[in-house]
Amino acid sequence: MSTTTTDVHAHGGHGEDAHNSHHQHHFATMEQQFDTAKLGMWLFIVTEILLFGGLFVGFGLMQHQYPREFIEAHEHLKQDIFGRLVPLYGTLNTMVLLISSWTMVMGVNAARTNQQKKTVRYLVITILLACVFLCVKYVEYAHKFHDGLLPGIFYAHQSEDLIKGTHGYATFFAFYFMMTGLHGIHVLVGIGLLSWLAVRTKRGDFNSEYYTPLDLVGLYWHVVDMIWIYLFPLYYLIS
Repeated sequence: MSTTTTDVHAHGGHGEDAHNSHHQHHFATMEQQFDTAKLGMWLFIVTEILLFGGLFVGFGLMQHQYPREFIEAHEHLKQDIFGRLVPLYGTLNTMVLLISSWTMVMGVNAARTNQQKKTVRYLVITILLACVFLCVKYVEYAHKFHDGLLPGIFYAHQSEDLIKGTHGYATFFAFYFMMTGLHGIHVLVGIGLLSWLAVRTKRGDFNSEYYTPLDLVGLYWHVVDMIWIYLFPLYYLIS
Protein backbone atom coordinates (compact mmCIF):
# COMPACT_ATOMS: atom_id res chain seq x y z
CA MET A 1 0.00 0.00 0.00
CA SER A 2 1.35 3.44 -0.93
CA THR A 3 1.97 6.02 1.78
CA THR A 4 -0.86 8.57 1.99
CA THR A 5 -0.72 12.18 3.10
CA THR A 6 -2.32 11.14 6.39
CA ASP A 7 0.41 8.55 6.95
CA VAL A 8 3.11 11.12 6.38
CA HIS A 9 1.56 13.52 8.90
CA ALA A 10 1.25 10.70 11.40
CA HIS A 11 4.97 10.00 11.22
CA GLY A 12 6.03 13.51 12.10
CA GLY A 13 5.92 15.52 8.91
CA HIS A 14 7.48 15.47 5.46
CA GLY A 15 11.12 14.81 6.13
CA GLU A 16 13.18 17.81 5.03
CA ASP A 17 9.99 19.62 3.94
CA ALA A 18 8.74 19.61 7.53
CA HIS A 19 11.49 22.11 8.41
CA ASN A 20 10.64 24.48 5.55
CA SER A 21 8.63 27.42 6.86
CA HIS A 22 7.09 27.93 3.40
CA HIS A 23 5.66 24.43 3.30
CA GLN A 24 1.88 24.55 3.68
CA HIS A 25 0.35 21.74 5.70
CA HIS A 26 -2.21 20.67 3.08
CA PHE A 27 0.50 19.59 0.62
CA ALA A 28 2.38 16.35 1.06
CA THR A 29 5.67 17.73 -0.28
CA MET A 30 7.17 21.01 -1.45
CA GLU A 31 7.30 19.57 -4.95
CA GLN A 32 3.55 18.96 -4.89
CA GLN A 33 3.01 22.50 -3.59
CA PHE A 34 5.13 23.95 -6.40
CA ASP A 35 3.39 21.87 -9.09
CA THR A 36 -0.02 22.96 -7.83
CA ALA A 37 0.95 26.63 -7.87
CA LYS A 38 2.40 26.25 -11.36
CA LEU A 39 -0.80 24.59 -12.58
CA GLY A 40 -2.85 27.46 -11.15
CA MET A 41 -0.67 30.00 -12.97
CA TRP A 42 -1.05 28.10 -16.25
CA LEU A 43 -4.83 28.14 -15.85
CA PHE A 44 -4.69 31.89 -15.32
CA ILE A 45 -2.51 32.26 -18.43
CA VAL A 46 -5.06 30.31 -20.46
CA THR A 47 -7.72 32.90 -19.52
CA GLU A 48 -5.34 35.68 -20.60
CA ILE A 49 -4.78 33.99 -23.96
CA LEU A 50 -8.54 33.64 -24.41
CA LEU A 51 -9.00 37.34 -23.61
CA PHE A 52 -6.42 38.57 -26.10
CA GLY A 53 -7.38 35.85 -28.57
CA GLY A 54 -10.90 37.28 -28.75
CA LEU A 55 -9.47 40.73 -29.45
CA PHE A 56 -7.22 39.36 -32.19
CA VAL A 57 -10.23 37.69 -33.81
CA GLY A 58 -12.23 40.90 -33.60
CA PHE A 59 -9.36 42.83 -35.16
CA GLY A 60 -9.19 40.34 -38.02
CA LEU A 61 -12.92 40.62 -38.71
CA MET A 62 -12.79 44.41 -38.79
CA GLN A 63 -9.70 44.37 -40.98
CA HIS A 64 -11.63 42.23 -43.46
CA GLN A 65 -14.45 44.79 -43.42
CA TYR A 66 -12.19 47.86 -43.76
CA PRO A 67 -9.05 46.59 -45.57
CA ARG A 68 -7.94 49.89 -47.16
CA GLU A 69 -8.57 51.95 -44.02
CA PHE A 70 -6.62 49.53 -41.84
CA ILE A 71 -3.64 49.55 -44.23
CA GLU A 72 -3.55 53.34 -44.20
CA ALA A 73 -3.99 53.47 -40.43
CA HIS A 74 -1.04 51.08 -40.05
CA GLU A 75 1.17 53.69 -41.70
CA HIS A 76 0.33 56.29 -39.02
CA LEU A 77 1.80 53.99 -36.36
CA LYS A 78 5.13 53.97 -38.19
CA GLN A 79 5.50 57.74 -37.92
CA ASP A 80 7.77 59.10 -35.22
CA ILE A 81 7.48 62.61 -33.76
CA PHE A 82 9.42 63.96 -36.76
CA GLY A 83 7.04 62.38 -39.28
CA ARG A 84 9.51 59.74 -40.46
CA LEU A 85 8.01 56.40 -41.55
CA VAL A 86 9.90 53.98 -39.31
CA PRO A 87 8.35 51.63 -36.71
CA LEU A 88 10.55 53.26 -34.07
CA TYR A 89 8.33 53.00 -31.01
CA GLY A 90 7.22 49.42 -31.61
CA THR A 91 10.74 48.22 -32.43
CA LEU A 92 12.24 49.91 -29.38
CA ASN A 93 9.61 48.48 -27.06
CA THR A 94 10.07 45.01 -28.54
CA MET A 95 13.80 45.14 -27.79
CA VAL A 96 13.11 46.43 -24.27
CA LEU A 97 10.70 43.59 -23.46
CA LEU A 98 12.97 40.91 -24.95
CA ILE A 99 15.83 42.10 -22.74
CA SER A 100 13.49 42.20 -19.74
CA SER A 101 12.57 38.56 -20.34
CA TRP A 102 16.26 37.67 -20.21
CA THR A 103 16.81 39.61 -16.97
CA MET A 104 13.75 37.87 -15.48
CA VAL A 105 15.20 34.47 -16.35
CA MET A 106 18.53 35.46 -14.80
CA GLY A 107 16.75 36.65 -11.66
CA VAL A 108 14.96 33.33 -11.19
CA ASN A 109 18.21 31.46 -11.85
CA ALA A 110 20.04 33.61 -9.29
CA ALA A 111 17.39 32.79 -6.67
CA ARG A 112 17.68 29.10 -7.53
CA THR A 113 21.43 29.26 -6.82
CA ASN A 114 21.16 31.33 -3.61
CA GLN A 115 22.52 34.57 -5.11
CA GLN A 116 20.35 37.06 -3.26
CA LYS A 117 22.08 40.27 -4.38
CA LYS A 118 22.04 39.19 -8.02
CA THR A 119 18.36 38.28 -7.77
CA VAL A 120 17.49 41.75 -6.47
CA ARG A 121 19.66 43.37 -9.13
CA TYR A 122 18.00 41.48 -11.99
CA LEU A 123 14.53 42.20 -10.63
CA VAL A 124 15.28 45.92 -10.40
CA ILE A 125 16.63 45.94 -13.97
CA THR A 126 13.47 44.19 -15.15
CA ILE A 127 11.34 46.81 -13.38
CA LEU A 128 13.34 49.64 -14.98
CA LEU A 129 12.94 48.09 -18.43
CA ALA A 130 9.19 47.81 -17.86
CA CYS A 131 9.13 51.50 -16.95
CA VAL A 132 11.05 52.31 -20.14
CA PHE A 133 8.39 50.39 -22.10
CA LEU A 134 5.61 52.47 -20.54
CA CYS A 135 7.48 55.73 -21.12
CA VAL A 136 7.91 54.92 -24.81
CA LYS A 137 4.23 54.01 -25.00
CA TYR A 138 3.33 57.34 -23.37
CA VAL A 139 5.31 59.25 -26.00
CA GLU A 140 3.61 57.26 -28.74
CA TYR A 141 0.14 57.82 -27.28
CA ALA A 142 0.82 61.55 -26.89
CA HIS A 143 1.78 61.75 -30.56
CA LYS A 144 -1.43 59.97 -31.59
CA PHE A 145 -3.54 62.24 -29.37
CA HIS A 146 -1.90 65.30 -30.88
CA ASP A 147 -2.72 64.09 -34.41
CA GLY A 148 -6.34 63.24 -33.53
CA LEU A 149 -5.77 59.51 -34.11
CA LEU A 150 -8.19 58.52 -31.36
CA PRO A 151 -10.57 55.59 -30.88
CA GLY A 152 -14.23 55.52 -31.85
CA ILE A 153 -16.25 58.73 -31.66
CA PHE A 154 -13.16 60.70 -30.57
CA TYR A 155 -11.40 60.19 -33.90
CA ALA A 156 -10.50 63.62 -35.34
CA HIS A 157 -8.17 63.03 -38.28
CA GLN A 158 -10.74 63.04 -41.12
CA SER A 159 -9.29 65.97 -43.08
CA GLU A 160 -6.17 63.98 -44.05
CA ASP A 161 -7.83 60.60 -44.63
CA LEU A 162 -7.82 59.20 -48.14
CA ILE A 163 -11.25 57.58 -47.71
CA LYS A 164 -13.85 60.07 -46.49
CA GLY A 165 -16.88 59.28 -44.33
CA THR A 166 -15.75 55.82 -43.21
CA HIS A 167 -15.62 54.36 -39.71
CA GLY A 168 -12.62 52.19 -40.58
CA TYR A 169 -9.95 54.49 -39.18
CA ALA A 170 -11.78 55.01 -35.90
CA THR A 171 -12.31 51.25 -35.63
CA PHE A 172 -8.62 50.55 -36.17
CA PHE A 173 -7.56 52.95 -33.44
CA ALA A 174 -10.29 51.65 -31.14
CA PHE A 175 -8.65 48.21 -31.35
CA TYR A 176 -5.16 49.71 -31.16
CA PHE A 177 -5.78 51.61 -27.93
CA MET A 178 -7.83 48.78 -26.44
CA MET A 179 -5.26 46.04 -27.09
CA THR A 180 -2.09 48.01 -26.38
CA GLY A 181 -3.75 49.71 -23.40
CA LEU A 182 -4.81 46.36 -21.93
CA HIS A 183 -1.29 45.09 -22.48
CA GLY A 184 0.04 48.21 -20.74
CA ILE A 185 -2.15 47.45 -17.72
CA HIS A 186 -0.57 43.99 -17.59
CA VAL A 187 2.86 45.63 -17.64
CA LEU A 188 1.82 47.84 -14.71
CA VAL A 189 0.64 44.77 -12.78
CA GLY A 190 3.98 43.15 -13.58
CA ILE A 191 5.86 46.13 -12.18
CA GLY A 192 3.88 45.83 -8.94
CA LEU A 193 4.57 42.10 -8.67
CA LEU A 194 8.26 42.51 -9.47
CA SER A 195 8.58 45.27 -6.85
CA TRP A 196 6.94 42.99 -4.28
CA LEU A 197 9.38 40.21 -5.18
CA ALA A 198 12.38 42.56 -4.95
CA VAL A 199 11.38 43.62 -1.42
CA ARG A 200 10.85 40.02 -0.31
CA THR A 201 14.10 38.89 -1.91
CA LYS A 202 16.05 41.62 -0.13
CA ARG A 203 14.39 40.45 3.08
CA GLY A 204 15.75 36.95 2.44
CA ASP A 205 12.45 35.16 1.78
CA PHE A 206 13.70 33.19 -1.21
CA ASN A 207 16.47 30.65 -1.65
CA SER A 208 17.25 27.46 -3.55
CA GLU A 209 14.62 25.56 -1.53
CA TYR A 210 11.81 28.06 -2.10
CA TYR A 211 11.49 30.50 -5.00
CA THR A 212 7.99 29.63 -6.28
CA PRO A 213 6.67 33.25 -6.39
CA LEU A 214 9.67 34.27 -8.50
CA ASP A 215 9.10 31.41 -10.89
CA LEU A 216 5.36 32.14 -11.24
CA VAL A 217 5.78 35.89 -11.74
CA GLY A 218 8.53 35.12 -14.25
CA LEU A 219 6.09 32.95 -16.17
CA TYR A 220 3.52 35.76 -16.11
CA TRP A 221 6.12 38.24 -17.37
CA HIS A 222 7.11 35.98 -20.27
CA VAL A 223 3.46 35.76 -21.31
CA VAL A 224 3.16 39.56 -21.22
CA ASP A 225 6.22 39.73 -23.47
CA MET A 226 4.85 37.05 -25.77
CA ILE A 227 1.58 38.96 -26.25
CA TRP A 228 3.57 42.02 -27.30
CA ILE A 229 5.51 39.88 -29.79
CA TYR A 230 2.16 39.25 -31.51
CA LEU A 231 0.94 42.85 -31.16
CA PHE A 232 4.10 44.32 -32.66
CA PRO A 233 3.85 42.81 -36.17
CA LEU A 234 0.06 43.05 -36.16
CA TYR A 235 0.09 46.83 -35.75
CA TYR A 236 3.52 47.99 -36.88
CA LEU A 237 4.72 45.64 -39.61
CA ILE A 238 1.81 44.03 -41.45
CA SER A 239 0.40 46.09 -44.31
